[in-house]
Amino acid sequence: MHLDHHEAPVLEALARYRDADELGFTPPGHKQARGADPAVRAVLGDAVFHGDVLASGGLDDRRTKGRILERAEELMADAVHAEHTFFSTCGSSLSVKAAMLTVAAHGQKLLVGRDAHKSVIAGLILSGIEPVWIEPQWDRERHLAHPPSAQAFERGFAEHPDARGALVTSPTPYGSAAALQEIAEVCHRRSRPLIVDEAWGAHLPFHPALPSWAMDAGADVCVTSIHKMGSGLEQGSVFHLKGTLIDPAALASRADLLGTTSPSVLLYAGIDGWRRQMALHGHGLMSRALDLAAEVRASIEAIDGLHVNDEDDFCGPGLAAEFDPLPVVIDIGRLRTTGYRAADWIRAQHHLDLHLFDHRRISAQITHADDASTTERLLSALRDLVDHADALRPAPEVAVPDPEDLRMKQASLPRDAYFSATEDVSWKEAAGRVAAEMITPYPPGIPVVLPGEELTEPVLRYLRTGVEAGMNLPDAADAQLDTVRVVACTAARRRWP
Repeated sequence: MHLDHHEAPVLEALARYRDADELGFTPPGHKQARGADPAVRAVLGDAVFHGDVLASGGLDDRRTKGRILERAEELMADAVHAEHTFFSTCGSSLSVKAAMLTVAAHGQKLLVGRDAHKSVIAGLILSGIEPVWIEPQWDRERHLAHPPSAQAFERGFAEHPDARGALVTSPTPYGSAAALQEIAEVCHRRSRPLIVDEAWGAHLPFHPALPSWAMDAGADVCVTSIHKMGSGLEQGSVFHLKGTLIDPAALASRADLLGTTSPSVLLYAGIDGWRRQMALHGHGLMSRALDLAAEVRASIEAIDGLHVNDEDDFCGPGLAAEFDPLPVVIDIGRLRTTGYRAADWIRAQHHLDLHLFDHRRISAQITHADDASTTERLLSALRDLVDHADALRPAPEVAVPDPEDLRMKQASLPRDAYFSATEDVSWKEAAGRVAAEMITPYPPGIPVVLPGEELTEPVLRYLRTGVEAGMNLPDAADAQLDTVRVVACTAARRRWP
């Protein structure tokens, strides 16, 4: 069936809704901005409210006979070489949980890369799925994790043949990508599905110079955030399906179980419009973005004291398989300050918000929306940072553990620990106790501590020194980490064999 990518069913239906002067005696209560507070209208504009209508009984009729959303999803699937696509207005955090719940159930095993986002861990807690952790590939020199190898997943299945499938994150927020085709082959030899958390990869299908796209690489389910590297609004996400290992109706049912019954048509419209934009113009837009990123990278590399991590740094034996150059990851180690201080200084002095920051790096995300005017502001801020680096010293030192000290023993299921009786103890006394909470430096949102892990002194010291240096731990019960929430000594807990 030929699909016309000049169409945008959701956007066109919104236009018809306005042209027909529809009047709803239904939610939303602002009724096309009429009831919205004038001060809110002044900031947001009436267009936001005009696009905020019911998905059924508004944008479409009450029985959705116009197939507006269904047609938009069909167009998206066609654009990215998937067989089925589902829109989500609750971000990829919902989408990845729906995928996990479709592949495995309570008490069943799932191979999961230990560099997974906190939304994956939340899925484990909610579902009771038993994770089999697959270790990332560690760059000891840079203290950075890259996606696990296909060989690591092969070993995982060999040791746990009852695992229901696998989940890998690719690309990472730092731009390193997994050998997806090889990992998919490992799964499919056992008739097991592969879930790819490709939240940072919405742009990948639209240019051959970018890392492999999950659907083309053989993944069964792929989760993508349209708002991260695309033009969608925050919380706009899609998940794609291909092959016969996962029932589309089951995946839709899991998403319905977790999702809202009041989806935002605004987010649907953003997803729909972005698909049309990329289907028609994506190659040219991404070509310009890649050229611009190359220019920015060269300019930053010429600034004394800064180094831009590139393919030679991130790819090779024991490292990443592929590399996305659009996340511009800058090593500022020679400035003898932290990424936390550098990012805060750039925001305060230049009104620029950086993407990622850690003990030695900052990152600026380049997309198809950037041009010479935006990147020149970035370069000017970076040059000024170098000129004023002495004001950011001495910086608190972050005690980053070696890879073997960073990984802790999983003493109980994440779900069991999270819902157990708990107590808060001093971080200095928490070593040897079982964590009952996630502790996640944010961004990028990859937990250092999971519920059920047996805490160790090196990890606790890393987090505590990180907080003192400017690390943000938004999901910890005590964000300053004076105390840590652990499983109470009296609580019974399941020990893994």
